[in-house]
Amino acid sequence: MAITVESFTFDCADPDTLAAWWAAAAGGTVNPVVPGEFVLVAREGAPNLAFQHVPDPTPGKNKAHLDFSAADVEAEVSRLVGLGASETGRHSFGDQFNWVVLADPEGNAFCIAAGG
Repeated sequence: MAITVESFTFDCADPDTLAAWWAAAAGGTVNPVVPGEFVLVAREGAPNLAFQHVPDPTPGKNKAHLDFSAADVEAEVSRLVGLGASETGRHSFGDQFNWVVLADPEGNAFCIAAGG
């Protein structure tokens, strides 16, 4: 027996708005399971993104985040910033691996690296 990744869940203040943002950013269909409380973004062939309302934001650094790849990192970063993301950093391991750290409109960190 094995477990299957069903979803990545974000704590947030406004699950409806944040789910709509992620549906535009990562592709997918918004499914308001309990509107205002728990909203899914279903993505074909990938785990769901889930957004649950919490009264207070989680303090400190995110302990987990999503990593995405894009064929054109700079174009994707520009698109996401245009949608409302914030670029928070750029990092690399020498010339071998580079990535851009972004935050969604509620401050949840995610990264974009070359690939795909």
